[in-house]
Amino acid sequence: MGEPVKHQTVVIVRYQETDQMGVVHHSVYPVWFEEGRSSFIREHGMPYGRMEAEGLYLPLIEMSCRYHSFSKYEDELTIITQVSGVTKSRLIFRYDVVKAGVTIASGSTSHVYADRGLRPVNLSKYKPDLFRLFNSFTGS
Repeated sequence: MGEPVKHQTVVIVRYQETDQMGVVHHSVYPVWFEEGRSSFIREHGMPYGRMEAEGLYLPLIEMSCRYHSFSKYEDELTIITQVSGVTKSRLIFRYDVVKAGVTIASGSTSHVYADRGLRPVNLSKYKPDLFRLFNSFTGS
């Protein structure tokens, strides 16, 4: 059993992402999760655009986020993304948002595999090559 594949995406907090208190608004973290997830998939051989062109969609079915600390305008953050679960019907990502070596937020998203009609599919049968690829990210 190996280590799960982790991907790092760096973001700089933009002014419009902050609230009246000068800290990043809670609604921005899911956007950063999406950026980390898209970057992870793109860097590991299967960009979303290509996946969708081949008839596979990943609708979001659940998301969680826990806030441990805060960040402010112009902070440099690293979103660490990894695949934490793969089943025949779902793909689960884990995220850590890190500032200066300290995790300030953590979360996860769960996605169901779906065809062009957004009907759920068994990925091991529908796209076995992608099922193997996603499984390879978990380190199992």
